[in-house]
Amino acid sequence: MSLPILSPAQMRQWEQATWAAGQTEANVIRRVGEIVAARAASLTRAGDRVLLFCGPGHNGDDVRAARPHLADRVIEMVEVTDPRAALAPLQAALAARPALVVDGLFGLGLDRPLEDVWLTLIAAVNRSGCRVLSVDLPSGLHAETGEPHPEAIRAELTLTLGAPKLGLLQPPAWPYTGRVEVAPDIGLSSAPTADLRWTQREDFAGLPARREVAGHKGTFGHLCIIAGSHGYAGAAVLAARGALRARPGLVTIFTTQESYYAIASQCQAAMVRLWTPEMKLPGDFTAILAGPGLAGASVPAELPPFVRRVWRDAKVPMVVDATGLEWLIRDPVPWNTVRVVTPHPGEAGRMIKHTAEQIQSRRLHSLREVSKGHGNCLVALKGHQTLIGRHEGEVFVNPSGGPHLAQGGSGDLLAGFLGGLLAQPAWQEDALRTLRYAVWQHGAAADALEARQPNWTVEELAGELGRIVP
Repeated sequence: MSLPILSPAQMRQWEQATWAAGQTEANVIRRVGEIVAARAASLTRAGDRVLLFCGPGHNGDDVRAARPHLADRVIEMVEVTDPRAALAPLQAALAARPALVVDGLFGLGLDRPLEDVWLTLIAAVNRSGCRVLSVDLPSGLHAETGEPHPEAIRAELTLTLGAPKLGLLQPPAWPYTGRVEVAPDIGLSSAPTADLRWTQREDFAGLPARREVAGHKGTFGHLCIIAGSHGYAGAAVLAARGALRARPGLVTIFTTQESYYAIASQCQAAMVRLWTPEMKLPGDFTAILAGPGLAGASVPAELPPFVRRVWRDAKVPMVVDATGLEWLIRDPVPWNTVRVVTPHPGEAGRMIKHTAEQIQSRRLHSLREVSKGHGNCLVALKGHQTLIGRHEGEVFVNPSGGPHLAQGGSGDLLAGFLGGLLAQPAWQEDALRTLRYAVWQHGAAADALEARQPNWTVEELAGELGRIVP
C-alpha cells in the first residue's frame, strides 16, 4: 500500500515507537545493510569496484552493514571520523574510478550548515563524476526543507529508508536526489498515518480487472474526445491512441474543420467527426475529454463556452487538459460527478493566477487551490513527482517516469489513456485510484522503454502504455 511521507520529527517518533516495542537498532541496521547491498549489486557487476563512503553516525552504520553482502565486488571503504584526514584516502579511492559510490556520510540528523572541511569531501565526490547511490538522503540535504547545507552529494539514485522524507519532495532537493526509491521493509513497526502519500506499484495489484466474458462494446463505454485544431492535429491523434490503449468500447474524436482530414487520415479504430456548437453532450458518451491540441486562431469562438458548459452540466466523468484548462471558470459541478484536470505547473498557474514558479514553490497548496476553485475536482499536477489528489484528503506522489517524459505529446497520451479508462463503468467506481493508476502506468511505461532503448518517441510510448503489470 502507499507509504506516508514523513518529516524528520515524525520519522524519529516512528523509530522510538519501534524501539519501545522491542525491536533493536542493530537488527534494523543489519536489515538495511542487506537492502543497500542488494541495490548496489543491481547497479554494478561482479568484480566491479564499489566505494563505501561512511560517516560517523547511523547512516554510516547502514552503509558499513552492506559490506559483508558484497563479497563478489571489489570493496573500498572510506570511514570519516576526522574529515581532514579522510580527504586524501577519499581522493585516492575516487581516482580508482569505482563503478559506484555508496553515500552514507550524513543522514536524517543533519540540521546545520556544514563546515568547509566537510564540503570539501562532498565536492570531491561530485567532481569525480562517479555514479552515486545515496542511502536515505544525499549527504548534505536537510531532510525537511530539501535545502543543501550549502552543498550536497549529487546522487543518481536515492534509496530512502522506511518512508520517504518530506525534503525529498521539495524542488531545492531535486538537483541532488536523482531518482528516489523507497525501501519500506526495514524492520520498523506499523507506519504512522499522513495525508501526503507515496504511491507504490503494489497499490494497483489486480488492475486492470478481468473483463466480463460476455462483454461487448456497449459494456465498456464510449469516450468523446474534443481535440485538435490547425497545426495541432497530432495532439488529438495521440489522445486517441492513448484512449484506445485503455480499451474502452468506442472512441470518437470531435474536431475542427481545419484539422479534420489530418486527424481522420491517421485514425482507424477511433471515429472522427466535425464539432459543431449544436452538439448535445453527453448523449450516449460515458466520458468526455477536452483540450488536447485546441490552440491557435482556428479554434472556434463558440468552443470555449461549450467546454465550460459541458464541465458544468454533464453527469458523466470529464477530463480537461492543455488549452481547455484555461477555459474553465469557478463554476460548481453536479454533485457526485467525476471531474479531472491534468495541468503542468504553467497551466496550473494560469488557472489560479499564479506563476509557474509560485506553483512549484508550494506544490501541495497549489494542487488544493486548483481543486477548490474548480468544483473540488481531482487534480494531477504534472511534472517531477506528479501530485494527485483534491482539495481535501490524501494527496499521492507518483514515483514513476522521469525527465525522459519531457516530450511534446506525452501529456496528450496520458489524457487520452485516462479518458479511456474513465469511460468504462468499472474504472469510474474509484476515480482517484483510476487517476493514480493512469499516471503511474504512463510513467512506468516510459521507464520500461528507457531501460530498453535510448531516444524513444511518444509514438513508441503509445505502444507500451498499458503493458506494465503492477
